[in-house]
Amino acid sequence: MLMLLDTPSLYFRAFYGIPESMTAPDGMPVNAVRGLIDMIATLVRQYRPAELVATMDADWRPAFRVSAIPTYKAHRVAHGDVEEVPDTLVPQIPVIEQVLDALGIARLECEGYEADDVIGTLTHRSKGAVDIVTGDRDLFQLVDDSRPVRVLYTARGIRNLQVVDEGFVSEKYGIPGRGYADFATLRGDPSDGLPGVAGVGEKTAASLITRFGSLHHLMEALDGGVTEGFPAGARLKLAAARDYLSVAPAVVEVASDAPLPDADLTLPAAPKDPEALVRLADRYDLNSPLNRLLNELAKSAG
Repeated sequence: MLMLLDTPSLYFRAFYGIPESMTAPDGMPVNAVRGLIDMIATLVRQYRPAELVATMDADWRPAFRVSAIPTYKAHRVAHGDVEEVPDTLVPQIPVIEQVLDALGIARLECEGYEADDVIGTLTHRSKGAVDIVTGDRDLFQLVDDSRPVRVLYTARGIRNLQVVDEGFVSEKYGIPGRGYADFATLRGDPSDGLPGVAGVGEKTAASLITRFGSLHHLMEALDGGVTEGFPAGARLKLAAARDYLSVAPAVVEVASDAPLPDADLTLPAAPKDPEALVRLADRYDLNSPLNRLLNELAKSAG
């Protein structure tokens, strides 16, 4: 089984879930670093994946999405095109990357793409089962019971993951199990700066996707003059949002063809660079969480 980590989602969760009083000897907060290491140890212990990838944001706000919808994540911009990130988290991100590299855990990113797109591409390439660990509902669009592809959703914590499959999506949102991206396009998502169709909320979006099966078929019906199956006023609202609907799918749908570099995705049994790992453990006081993770990696190999 291949496990894909939405690493930014996880280290943000760790940062806000663990006090900043967790520091290195020099006083630098390492709450996100320690939290992420412990999360990975928990995941390895519970799921024993054969392959594991920590996906990263090479570009948190890709140009192709911003050109389609300029408001995309605009409210999270600190200045220029730099994401607003807490000052005490910023220096922890390079440490996270160094720790992952020293461990030998595959860390993948792709210029011009988000971590979600790396996940989408690796999921598309994989022939077997995939578990995606994230706190981002956008990745619900990748669930596929036939393989299976599941999302392990972190909203209730890493030790109480919600397993999201097609049945969960259908029950939660009242839509076909593979229809989350089209549903989200209609509904919109203020947290990502996606306006959605004005006047179309979750219930209307769900009824439209359920009735027509997909956004593509919905727009075909709209263009063809079909009236049956549209809630009152929905045709006018959709027609008014045609410009948005023509570009939104390219923003909402995660990429499946990001040009990723070749990498060994195998879960390491032992550190790739033990000396570097010892230096990092000593400098940032990471011995306890790293020992827990190394113990689980060894058990998985055994």
